[in-house]
Amino acid sequence: MITALDTNVLIDVFRNDPVHGEGSAGRLREAIRKGALVVCDVVYAELVSVFAKPSDLDHALRRLGVGFDPLNQESAARAGFLWRSYRDRGGERVRVLADFLVGAHAQIQADQLLTRDRGFYRALFRGLRVVDPYAERR
Repeated sequence: MITALDTNVLIDVFRNDPVHGEGSAGRLREAIRKGALVVCDVVYAELVSVFAKPSDLDHALRRLGVGFDPLNQESAARAGFLWRSYRDRGGERVRVLADFLVGAHAQIQADQLLTRDRGFYRALFRGLRVVDPYAERR
């Protein structure tokens, strides 16, 4: 089982978020037991802002056993198609292309996505298994 990780879950863990940290860490531990953890290049780029330097991020990801899996051409194309379709249907600009890249990567290159943003991904990425740190535990 390959679990793609969204930025919000890792930031919860890295910053020990008082509201979301525990739930995100728990789901991350479950995902580790089930198989591989990966971040795509978009998530990696977003995470760099949380660390003083990229090597600190690399160290933190290695400690968690998280691999780097950049988007392939099929994932990038899917993201672009879904973004255009979303905008053509009047989708708000609060959703940026990065969200679509993360979703398409998870849908094509992984088995599931661990994120707190489950509603968006479930609505737009049909068939993608979305795991929320809290939804299934409440």
